[in-house]
Amino acid sequence: MLICNMNGKPLRWLHGEVKTPPMSLEARREIGMLLRDLQEGELLSMPHSRPMPGIGARCHELRVNDETKNWRLIYRIDTDAIIVLDVFEKKTNQTPQQVIENCQRRIKLYERSKL
Repeated sequence: MLICNMNGKPLRWLHGEVKTPPMSLEARREIGMLLRDLQEGELLSMPHSRPMPGIGARCHELRVNDETKNWRLIYRIDTDAIIVLDVFEKKTNQTPQQVIENCQRRIKLYERSKL
């Protein structure tokens, strides 16, 4: 799915979605505002975002704390778009290995599709 922002880079959703429920409306709005900032070229840092070099180059984890849940959105900053690789509820201190592997696989498939 491709979502365009007239002022910046489009969002390319490879997996996951942001909707209420399961997220609260406030968490969904926060993710939306942070994604808009990314589209407009702002580089986010902690506490909102942290690099995820274990997934790949230019990959980051968007961090949003909901009322009772911690949401994570894994994204990559490309020159032409913000690529959303996954959205999930984080339940432990470490990113699950399955999420990391799925994101790496999605990057490879995405790269192949651009050829």
